Amino acid sequence: MGPRAFSGIDLSEDALPVLELARQFAEERLRPTAEARDESEDVFDADIHRELGELGFLGMRVPEEHDGLGLDLLTYLYVLEELAWGDAGVAVSVSVHNSLPVSILLARGSEDQKREWLPKMARGEALAAFSLSEAGAGTDAAALRAHATRDGDDWILNGEKLWVTNGASADLVFTFVRTDTREDRKGTRGIGAFVLPKGTEGFSAGKKERKMGQRGSETVALTLDEVRLGPEHLIGEPDRGFSYALEALEGGRLGIAAQALGIASAAIDEAYEYAATREQFGRPLRTFQGMEFKLGEMLTALEAGRGLLERAAVAHMVGDPRARRLSSVAKLFASETAMEVTRQAVQVHGGYGYSREYPVERLFRDAKVTEIYEGANEIHRSLIARQLYRERGDEP
Repeated sequence: MGPRAFSGIDLSEDALPVLELARQFAEERLRPTAEARDESEDVFDADIHRELGELGFLGMRVPEEHDGLGLDLLTYLYVLEELAWGDAGVAVSVSVHNSLPVSILLARGSEDQKREWLPKMARGEALAAFSLSEAGAGTDAAALRAHATRDGDDWILNGEKLWVTNGASADLVFTFVRTDTREDRKGTRGIGAFVLPKGTEGFSAGKKERKMGQRGSETVALTLDEVRLGPEHLIGEPDRGFSYALEALEGGRLGIAAQALGIASAAIDEAYEYAATREQFGRPLRTFQGMEFKLGEMLTALEAGRGLLERAAVAHMVGDPRARRLSSVAKLFASETAMEVTRQAVQVHGGYGYSREYPVERLFRDAKVTEIYEGANEIHRSLIARQLYRERGDEP
């Protein structure tokens, strides 16, 4: 196995043990069991998530005062790449929990909400999910139809949500619904963010999606049927939920970029091992110049993706105004790198790459969705251009 994400990086003494632990967990627990999770996609691996919580990986972005590890953004992303090298489906579950609900609570939650939920989330006692998308609201996420109406101090939620990672097994679902009225629609300024605990009357998980890849990640629909929530479940202002979601998704895109690079890294390892052991014309495949070119291009793309991700992470850490654009750039490049690298890894294996006997077939399927979720790559191309216009003072 070759060098991975954090090799040669100058990290703090506190970060290195966490990264070494992530590497060990990926090697010993995730990678050997990834195929089983892929084949039994209807079964949520509660044991793996319990272990992740015990090791602190569900509290990586939670401050120490709330029982978390309090990792900086860059170290957290390195950990995600390590976990994704082991199993991308598990890594996206960890990423959603850490980068979306946690960041929303930290940025917009009340002190009471932070004290109530963050320690449980950090210790792995409460797995969290993020629910924004609906049947008619994907890229146009503001076109939500699920709604909340006031009833005294309470809110009554109704509607259907889709594509919720961790949705059926989560203890807390951070969900976004309309809080304006049908008679007075306010667009993005008419959406609220709510914390929805598991077991709340009227709240249920629907069908689990049968997916092409990342089958170890649970993705479900949710039904809200006269769900009553008290005011303590509303996060921030009742009309600002959409802006809170967008803030969180900026960081979430970096998590998806890290996940994509972990998939690409695993594919390169598999391609190298196969090329080193498979012989044709009396010598290993890796000794042919054409194979050297292929492996060299794959590794160059991976390292370029890592460089972009590190640049974007640092931009967020120092408050660089280009941080939003760089999040989109990193996600776009890393996800397309994952697709190309896994495609090439399948090609290296020849006919065996098309067989489920070898992991590259699964890695190829796992890579595809990184081009779709947290914003499809087509929309990121537009976002990057529009952010450039704004930076130049040239609003389209």
